[in-house]
Amino acid sequence: MFDFQFPFFRTSEINAIIKNGAEAIGEEDFILKEINEFKSSRKRRDMLVGQDYYGGKHDILERKRTAIGPGGKQVEIDNLPNNRIVDNQYKKLVTQKVNYILGKPLTFHGENKKYINEIKGVLGRDFLKVMRNICEDSLNCGIGWLYIYYDDTGKLRFRRFRPWEIIPGWADEDHRELDYVIRVYERIEYKGRKREIQQCAEVFDKVFIRRYIIDKGRLLPDGNNWKTSYFYTEDAQASFGRIPVVPFKYNDKEAPLIQAVKSLQDGLNLIVSNFLNAMEEDPRNTILVLKNYDGENLGEFRKNLASYGAVKVRTIDGAQGGVDTLSVNVNAENYKALIEIFKKGIMENGMGYDAKDDRLHGEPNQMNIQSMYSDIDIDANGIETEYRYAFEEILEFIKIHLNNIGAGNFENEDVNIIFNRDILINESEAIDNCIKSLGILSKETIVAQHPWTDDVDAEMKRLSSENRSDKTDRDIEKSDK
Repeated sequence: MFDFQFPFFRTSEINAIIKNGAEAIGEEDFILKEINEFKSSRKRRDMLVGQDYYGGKHDILERKRTAIGPGGKQVEIDNLPNNRIVDNQYKKLVTQKVNYILGKPLTFHGENKKYINEIKGVLGRDFLKVMRNICEDSLNCGIGWLYIYYDDTGKLRFRRFRPWEIIPGWADEDHRELDYVIRVYERIEYKGRKREIQQCAEVFDKVFIRRYIIDKGRLLPDGNNWKTSYFYTEDAQASFGRIPVVPFKYNDKEAPLIQAVKSLQDGLNLIVSNFLNAMEEDPRNTILVLKNYDGENLGEFRKNLASYGAVKVRTIDGAQGGVDTLSVNVNAENYKALIEIFKKGIMENGMGYDAKDDRLHGEPNQMNIQSMYSDIDIDANGIETEYRYAFEEILEFIKIHLNNIGAGNFENEDVNIIFNRDILINESEAIDNCIKSLGILSKETIVAQHPWTDDVDAEMKRLSSENRSDKTDRDIEKSDK
């Protein structure tokens, strides 16, 4: 039996066990207990629901047409139209928010330009792609996770962890500091030609990573190097001094976006599906009233009607034969009104915006545009508050990394992180305001607010270079005269 001596800071649960004098559980049992509870938790189920709805797997796809059968019980009917339409407004809402917050690269401002350049070097284009995926996770699952590590070449890298695989051990009630992180995931193994799915677990603390295989309710070390440090310095094991797993929360409650709009999305799918069902219920599959039908087998009657589109009837004892239908008139306007109500409800409750808003007709001014963006702007403010805290953690790891590679000690340097929101603006109005601000605000502030500016520092360098060039040209002209 291997040694479980984890340098965990005891969680509140273990402290309660010790305080109450109950029998203490071992670290192995504690980890397995955490894994089992998490897998069956409502929190994880909500994460998977959010991920499913984003991918188009909605409850409507499991819908069945039923009717009251013998004994008053509901029975499934398979000979009625049963359309299962997914109008995925939820995915549109998530994509809208991700692009609004992270549609443009982040901007870093600080007094120490060398430090800013080092940050940009570490957080390259790959980082923005990882961040977009994590932002989707935080919306779909309530929280996203970023893992920071060194690759084989010694480069600091960033990786997304799936939220439904992560069990955080929080050290405080506000969920700001981590004691440990457990990651439980599946791995495909091949034994000869046989393909097996292996349940695995990783435990992250402030010093080591421990890797295990879950086999028949037991934790077993995963190979000889099951316990490793985060990186090495001069052949010595080293760590960051903190757990290199950073949470990105959608809100302080870690509640996923799907909780606010699921019932509305389900209602929209149901209305659209019912509308198509009603349109398909023509005389060949609606209720028929038969008068003097020449036959007794109603199943055969339905088959003939579907095959030939005709019905054979006869007159008996002077009673005229015929076929009538019982049908419900479909009022398309009612469906249209309900669909619009649901779509508007999804955007309002999900705090998004409608790009087809009436306020954008004609030549909208900036006030109308800002009014349309008000809901998503409020939500983005809350997201940015959570994300800034996460970025402060990332910057601490970058400082450690820069010190490790000898790039410098930036311990006391501060950086302002700017999320460049991808918002529609009236460019003519914005440019006019920039021109009117000359002499009142600094050139750097005006350049930063100009709608055509992508990189403020690069633009200021171009302006400086052009000013020097113009001054040289003027000096040459004076000397010629």
